[in-house]
Amino acid sequence: MARSKTGSKAIKPAKPGVTENRGHTDVTAAFLLEVFDQVSKGKNLDERLATIVNITSAALNVERSSIFLEDSGTGELYSRVAQGNLSQEIRILNNTGVAGYVFTTGKGMFLQDAYADTRFDPAVDKRTGFTTKSILCVPIKTATGETLGVAQAMNRKKGVFSNDDLRLLKAIANQVSVFLQSDLFVEKMELLRAEEAEFLSIVSEISSEIQLGPLLQKIMAAVTKMVNAERSTLFLNDEKTNDLYTEIGQGLGATKIRFPNHLGIAGTVFQSRDSVNIPHAYADLRFNPSFDKETGFFTRSILCTPVVNKNGKTIGVTQVLNKIGGSFAAEDEARLKAFTAQISIGLENAKLFDDVQKTKTYVESILESMSNGVVTLDEEKKIVTCNAAGLRILHTSKEEIIGTQGSDFFTDSNNWVVEKIDHVEKEQKVDVTMDAEFQVGDETVSVNVTVLPLVNSKEAKPGSMVLIEDITTEKRVKSTMSRYMDPALADKLLASGEEILGGLSSEATALFSDVRGFTSLTEELGAQGTVALLNEYFTIMVDCIQQEGGMLDKFIGDAIMAVFGTPLPHGDDEDRAVRAGIAMLRDLSTYNHERATHGKQPIAMG
Repeated sequence: MARSKTGSKAIKPAKPGVTENRGHTDVTAAFLLEVFDQVSKGKNLDERLATIVNITSAALNVERSSIFLEDSGTGELYSRVAQGNLSQEIRILNNTGVAGYVFTTGKGMFLQDAYADTRFDPAVDKRTGFTTKSILCVPIKTATGETLGVAQAMNRKKGVFSNDDLRLLKAIANQVSVFLQSDLFVEKMELLRAEEAEFLSIVSEISSEIQLGPLLQKIMAAVTKMVNAERSTLFLNDEKTNDLYTEIGQGLGATKIRFPNHLGIAGTVFQSRDSVNIPHAYADLRFNPSFDKETGFFTRSILCTPVVNKNGKTIGVTQVLNKIGGSFAAEDEARLKAFTAQISIGLENAKLFDDVQKTKTYVESILESMSNGVVTLDEEKKIVTCNAAGLRILHTSKEEIIGTQGSDFFTDSNNWVVEKIDHVEKEQKVDVTMDAEFQVGDETVSVNVTVLPLVNSKEAKPGSMVLIEDITTEKRVKSTMSRYMDPALADKLLASGEEILGGLSSEATALFSDVRGFTSLTEELGAQGTVALLNEYFTIMVDCIQQEGGMLDKFIGDAIMAVFGTPLPHGDDEDRAVRAGIAMLRDLSTYNHERATHGKQPIAMG
């Protein structure tokens, strides 16, 4: 209770406020007029309360007096101004102690020995350090009979409390009740306006935030302050895992909480969509104390409400813990519901933005890890993105390509790319160009180019994407390998990677063949004739080998060495080698028949 600082003068009649009249005491009209005049000079509730306390203490000659008013939202009686050296507000339940008894019954009373009466609650004395000996207490009622609170005086300095004192305090209470009722109404309206202005300011500030992390931080701070709680947390629903999760909560530090969306108080509220107000958390079986163990926090009271979006879908829950000074009231619940309804749109937008950012980062990481170049163009054919592989293949930098018109970048001999882009934009169909030549500076590279139209859910044409696969090295290697083996086998080797190209130990079947009587044949044909003969002969023989999956190892003069089973085994390589030998003999017979028709000498093979 704060010491009175009012400037009103105290009323000190010889027998304060009473006169003797035929054996009983009456409160004088002059005294009541003086009370009315003094109280009316107060500018607000606090000043009037201070004046009433001073008047009551002087009139009744007591050590201390106080006014307790009802807080209908919390079901408490509070004393804002009282004499003494304590400056804090005192709150008690409206049905405890002498003040609670008088408030609930509506009857005044006095006790000459407070501690001897079971209705007296010594807890207030313990908090204030004041010792109550005797006490006088009356209800403060309006003209319509509504009880606003109680007025009480403690410790009569001389004598004891009497019925005259009771009538005097009742008269003072009745005289000032109209002022208190008016001031309480004005204070309530001003508080509501201040809360509404603060509410709108908070909602406006929060609605302007699009980043999910900072938004959650602002919401938590606002909610905690708004309902006067110790801590608050907002849980969002993860539709992919059906979990409620939070990464930002007051007092959580780096702790991240995630649990199934049907467990605990939060899960109950999320599933039922009904708010829960629990004054004693550990007495409720739905409460999970493991969170307290995890965070080191002790939960006393909980208020939890669902967060519902504009479509009526529950997207999360807001939970506030430990109301300061008591339990959460219906007013707190109403304010929290109104607040979550206002911020749900901004919260959903921030969550959507966060999901989009994560998706964007994920897509960018995929593009950057690709070995093929990816270039995207907007609807105006301006280059928007180019991944690392694209920069490497095109021998350019982001500064040189990003923001450039496609027609300005793909110029001269590369203009065919622009033509492909125009065609795809018009037809909205994928265009694939295989093994094309692309000029990069002084170098010509071989590329596969795929141009795709970009589409969205609104069937608009946001642009196009160009995929560039550099096949220059692969083409060179394949060309070289195809001289010695079947092109299909060369493709398999290239696809199998560097391990096989580096060499492997394996079982294989070797085939050797040579031309019989080759020395005498060369003497007869001469140099040019011999070369022409070998070219024709080797072409026929190598085709037979490759048709069975064999690989030409080397030519040794007129001899051929082929290998079956390397680098890739087939399981029947011995049979393949035999079939290749038979085919070589068969095709050689056909070749000799052709030579005979032209008068040429046949070739024998071993």
